[in-house]
Amino acid sequence: MTERVTTKDLIAQHNLTDEEYKKIVEILGREPNLTELGMFSVMWSEHCSYKSSRVHLKRLPTTGERVVQGPGENAGAVDIGDGLVAVFKMESHNHPSFIEPYQGAATGVGGILRDIFTMGARPIALLDSLRFGLLDQPKNRHLFKGVVAGISWYGNCCGIPTVGGEVVFNEIYGLNPMVNVFCLGIAKKDRLFKGQALGVGNPVIYLGSKTGRDGIHGATMASDAFDEDSEAKRPTVQVGDPFTEKLLLEACLELMDKDLLVGIQDMGAAGLTSSSCEMASRAGTGIELDLTQIPRREPGMTPYEVMLSESQERMLLIAKAGLEEEVLKVCRKWDLAGAVVGRVTGDGMLRVRDLGPGNKPVVVAEIPAKGLADDAPRYERPDAPPAFQEHLQSLNIEVLSDVKDATAVLCSLLESPTIASKAWVYQQYDHMVRTNTLVRPGSDAAVIRIKGTNKALAITTDGNGRYCLLNPYLGGGIAVAEAARNLICSGAEPIGLTDCLNFGNPERPEVMWQFILSIEGIRDVCEALRIPVVSGNVSFYNETNGLSIYPTPIIGMVGLIEPADRATTQWFKQAGDAIILIGETKEDLGGTEYLRVIHAREQGSPPLLNLETEKAVQACVLKLIRDGLVHSAHDCSDGGLAVTLAESCLSSPGKPHGAMVRLKPNGLRRDALLFGESQSRVVLSVSRDQTDAVLRMAREAGVVAYAIGTVGGERLVVEVEADRWGPSCRIDAEMATLADRWANGLERSLQ
Repeated sequence: MTERVTTKDLIAQHNLTDEEYKKIVEILGREPNLTELGMFSVMWSEHCSYKSSRVHLKRLPTTGERVVQGPGENAGAVDIGDGLVAVFKMESHNHPSFIEPYQGAATGVGGILRDIFTMGARPIALLDSLRFGLLDQPKNRHLFKGVVAGISWYGNCCGIPTVGGEVVFNEIYGLNPMVNVFCLGIAKKDRLFKGQALGVGNPVIYLGSKTGRDGIHGATMASDAFDEDSEAKRPTVQVGDPFTEKLLLEACLELMDKDLLVGIQDMGAAGLTSSSCEMASRAGTGIELDLTQIPRREPGMTPYEVMLSESQERMLLIAKAGLEEEVLKVCRKWDLAGAVVGRVTGDGMLRVRDLGPGNKPVVVAEIPAKGLADDAPRYERPDAPPAFQEHLQSLNIEVLSDVKDATAVLCSLLESPTIASKAWVYQQYDHMVRTNTLVRPGSDAAVIRIKGTNKALAITTDGNGRYCLLNPYLGGGIAVAEAARNLICSGAEPIGLTDCLNFGNPERPEVMWQFILSIEGIRDVCEALRIPVVSGNVSFYNETNGLSIYPTPIIGMVGLIEPADRATTQWFKQAGDAIILIGETKEDLGGTEYLRVIHAREQGSPPLLNLETEKAVQACVLKLIRDGLVHSAHDCSDGGLAVTLAESCLSSPGKPHGAMVRLKPNGLRRDALLFGESQSRVVLSVSRDQTDAVLRMAREAGVVAYAIGTVGGERLVVEVEADRWGPSCRIDAEMATLADRWANGLERSLQ
C-alpha cells in the first residue's frame, strides 16, 4: 500500500470536512492514501452521495401498480403492457455547461443515454429543460447557443430524436444556467439489467472509449458553488464522442441480447470508482481491479487519475464466467476498447492493483465497497425561511394599474423569449429520426409511438422557479400538476415521473427550507394524482458568489396513450369549431409572466392549486378526448388565458387560425382575467354540434366549463364585457402580426 496522506490542506482540497475525514479513517481502520482519499472525495460528494437530500427524498411516493423499477438503479421503469416497460430518467449537467456550454451539454446527453441503455432499454427520445439569463447579455447568448448546439450535435449524431422540452430566461440564471436532460427508452419487462456485481469469480470487463485525464473531479466540481474563477475549471468538463456512444449502445444491447452479462454500469460521475463500488455494494460483493489492464489513451496516468477519470462513453460489465472471449468478440465487432480488468470477490472490498516499484503488482487502494458507496454521512441540515420571504409574497395589486391596451400587452408577452416559439431551438434537433414521433415539438407534450403495438407515450418536462421562490410548496406541486395536465391535453394517462431538483447551497438554511417544502409539494400532488416518482436527480450548489438560482424542481413525466390515434395537439384545427374553457379563472396575478414582463415584478403568491379540482379537470378532459369529442386541447399556464388562446391559434404546423372570443369578467381585474395564471384550466376546441354534449359532460363531472368563442378568421379578437367593476376591453390583432411577434421573438433576442 502506498504512503498515507494526512495534511489538512490536502483534505480540504478534496472538499472533505474534518468529520468526514474522521469517518473515513474509522471505515478503513487507518488513514487513506492519496488514491483512496480521491475515491472517497468523489463518492462522498453531494453529486454522488445525496448526503444533504437523501433523508428528504424518502418522502416521495415511489410505488404503484405499474412500477417495475423505482429509484436506486440507473433509471426507473414502468409497465406499459404487451411485455414492455418505459425506462426513463432526467439528469442535470448545470455546472459543466456553464464552464464549457457545448461539451457540458453534449456530455449531459451522453450520460443520460447511457443510464437508459444500461438498463437494457433502447433510447427512443430525448427532452431538455433549460434555464438561462436574459439574452440582452452577450455571455448569456453565448451559453444558450452553445448548449443548444451541444445537445443537437450529440443527439443527432447518436440518432436519438430530441422531441421537446422547455426554455426559460430569467436574470437569476445568468451565472448558473440549468441544463436538465430527460431520456426515454423501451425494454422488455423480463429483460431489465441492473448495476450489480453478481457471482463471485465472474470477470469484470471494461468496454468503450479509452481512459484519459478529462473530467477528473467532475463530480466534486458539480458539488461546489462557483465564483469569478470558475471558468478555470474547464479541464474538469468531460469531452464527448457521440459516434463512439452509438457504437457503445449497440454493443451493450447485443451483449444483453446474447445473455452474456449479469451486471452493467455506466462509468459516469466518479468514473471507474463509482461504477465498481456501486455494483459491488448493491450485490453485497467485492471487486478486484487490475489497473494495468485498463485501456488508456494517455501515458503515465497514476492510479488516482485512472480511478477518478470521467472520460465519456465507457461501461463496466460483469460477464458470466467462461464467456469473456464472447464478450470481447462483440467489443471488437463494434470497434470498441475492451479488456478483462478484474473479477468479482466475496469479501465486500474494492481492491485496486497497479504496478509499483520494480514493476511489481501492488495494492494501491483497498476500501469496503459499501463504505464508499453507501456510508457517506447523511445530513439533516438546518432549514429556515429567508428573511425576505414575507416581502416576496406581499403584493398589493391595487397599486398596479389594470391593463389599458390589452393587445399591446399580449404582443409583448408573445415576443418575450420565455413565451415565444422555441422553433429556433428545436429546428436544430433531428426530432424525426427513428420515425416514431407522432407529435413533434411545439405542443403541450411530445408523443412517441411504440412500434409493434397500438400504443404511444406522451412525454413532457415542467417547472416554474419563480413560483417556487415565492412559495416552494405550491411551486413544487404545480410543477407536477402542470406536467400531468400537459399529458392529459395530449390524450395520455400519466403513469410515472422523474425529477431533477435544482437548488442553491444546501448548507444555507433558506435553501434547505425551499428544498424541503418543494419536496412536500411534489409528494402531495403525486399522491393525489397517483403518479409515482421512479427516478431522479438532485443538483445542489447552483450559485455564484453567494447568489443562488431560484429553487427550480423540474418534473419529467410519461403518459400512456391507447390507442395511439387518440393523441391530441394544442392547436385549433378547423374554422367553425367552438372554443371551450375548462376550469375557473380567479384573480391569480402573483408570480406571473405578465407581472415580470409588464410590471417588472416577481412578487406575490403563486396561483392556488385545489387538488380535488385538478383531479376532476384532468379526468374530465381525458374522458372527452378518449370519447373522440376534442379537436384540440391546450393547458393554460404561462401568460394566462390570452396567451393560451394565441398559442392555440398560432402553433399549428399549417396555416394559423384566428378566433372570436367573448369573456365575462365576473368581477375580476382585466389583467387577471386575460393574463393571470389560475391553475386547473384547459382550452378546448370541439365541433360546434358537440358543444352542448361537452358542456353537459363537464357539469356531470363537477367541472366548470364555458363556451367562450369560435375558431376562424384572420384575427384574434377577445372581447371582455364591461361590468360594474370596470369597463370593457378588447384584444384585436391580425394573425400575421401575432405570428411575427411569437414566431420571431426568440431569434430577434439573439441578434
